[in-house]
Amino acid sequence: MLWGVGLAAPRSCVADLSRNRSLSLGWCAGPEEPPPAFYGGEIVAFPLAGGGAGGTMAALGSDSWWKKTLYLTGGALLAAAAYLLHELLAIRKEQELDSKDAIILHQFSRPSNGVPSLSPFCLKMETYLRMADLPYQNYFDGKLSPQGKMPWIEYNHKKVYGTEFIIDFLEEKLGVNLNKHLGPHERAVSRAVTKMVEEHFYWTLAYCQWVENLHETRKMVSLFGPFSDLLKWILCHLTKGIVKREMYGHGIGRFSEEEMYTLMEKDMRTLAGLLGDKKYIMGPNVSTVDATVFGHLAQAMWTLPGTRPERLIKGELINLAMYCERIRRKFWPEWHHDDDNTLYESEESSEASKTYSPLQDFSFYSRTETFDEEGNSISQTPDTDYTGHSLFDSDVDMDDYRDHEQCK
Repeated sequence: MLWGVGLAAPRSCVADLSRNRSLSLGWCAGPEEPPPAFYGGEIVAFPLAGGGAGGTMAALGSDSWWKKTLYLTGGALLAAAAYLLHELLAIRKEQELDSKDAIILHQFSRPSNGVPSLSPFCLKMETYLRMADLPYQNYFDGKLSPQGKMPWIEYNHKKVYGTEFIIDFLEEKLGVNLNKHLGPHERAVSRAVTKMVEEHFYWTLAYCQWVENLHETRKMVSLFGPFSDLLKWILCHLTKGIVKREMYGHGIGRFSEEEMYTLMEKDMRTLAGLLGDKKYIMGPNVSTVDATVFGHLAQAMWTLPGTRPERLIKGELINLAMYCERIRRKFWPEWHHDDDNTLYESEESSEASKTYSPLQDFSFYSRTETFDEEGNSISQTPDTDYTGHSLFDSDVDMDDYRDHEQCK
């Protein structure tokens, strides 16, 4: 009878599948790679039934064989899915980037529902660039910053991370400043609003987007390929787990769902009260805080169908909806949402005049080159509501808007 010698360990062992090693009746390793270390095991001898590997596995027991098979198969599938996910997200990663005198904006890929981004911070950053009229180039490579976040930029071969630091960098290098018309008190209020939105309101939005309304968010995620549905499922559920864990660490995730929505409603009501009937948050002129507020409110407006924040912004807090429409139509003229209707079109507008271009992807964009807001007639400008009033004016009749909504 043939006998084999093995090691019985009280704990499970993990094999590194990233190297070309094979584990059968022995361990094969390179000359510079030491054999694996096993701790707390005992040397045992067992008979080799028939002298083959099948007898070895039989001697080790059927449960052990199936467990190993399950672990290896599951690990291989996860590794393959992770690899495909990386390849799909790393769009155009093979191309050389030349950021000399050019702003390269790294952000997540466009979602499939026509909204520029499912990330409030990516939408904030791109909206800011349009508000400041800075030409930029999108790069959807899926590569996160060293802090594990999006977006980030490259300019003259310098990489800058974090939207606040990006804006400071652009103001210093390019001399742009959307807040130059604000006084010290208004600047302080602007920063306080920014921190409320980014450090508090954001988390309740993330919960609604990636936890409660995950099934709808998954439909908007844009991935292509033979395993796109599987990859979207994996990506969305991984994001759900990350959001829940980070919300718990933040502290807001330790409240009940109803309590979190109560906090969300308070934030939205605060924004609505601060905006009032003004064109923008801080008055008649756009400022940096508007990019922040719009980036977040746009998620409630266009990416959370049927949820409480959408019902709130399109119902009681209608001035926030008008504010979002105002910014969208001025700084995103090519962003056409599927739910658009004739509310903001005159009766004289013809179908031929309603032309829309796709969202900018890998090309340079400059607002002044693509949108002229000096159109004289209603049919030539998208910035009027159904009554003919300009969406940029502060005297839009909200009662007329509500009456029109009820008649639809």
